Amino acid sequence: MAPVKPKLRSFPDRCRQIALFELFGLLLITPPFAWASGTPLADSAALMALLALIAALWNGAYNTSFDWLDGHLSGRTADRRPTRWRIVHALGFEFGLLALTLPVLMWWTGMGWLEALIADLALAFVYVVYAFVFNMAYDRAFPIEPPGPDASA
Repeated sequence: MAPVKPKLRSFPDRCRQIALFELFGLLLITPPFAWASGTPLADSAALMALLALIAALWNGAYNTSFDWLDGHLSGRTADRRPTRWRIVHALGFEFGLLALTLPVLMWWTGMGWLEALIADLALAFVYVVYAFVFNMAYDRAFPIEPPGPDASA
């Protein structure tokens, strides 16, 4: 018997997920970042938009890869992922993103390594919590339809 190949999110669904995640993230994070960093709101918004673009590209690549790997190892779809794996998923996403965004944050703000690392880790912490809540809510709002009876053919 062939292993079960769970259905993945469609490309349009994944695009909607990424767009909503980034939009709500920008609205949530930009004002506190501007206040905490002392960076003007317009500059913070531009920086957060650049970081969101980087995150969006990383999001698509990471989530598709994680869903594929999890599905092949467990036989389940992403919307049926248990809490433990949601935590692993969120942490993996944020640590990968940290490696991509730290140099950008340093360049844009002129912060040193340590200051930028602390700022990026604070952003990552907030986004880990946000990603956990957002993805759980998204999975509930937009469940993956089970494959039809002819899907095994």
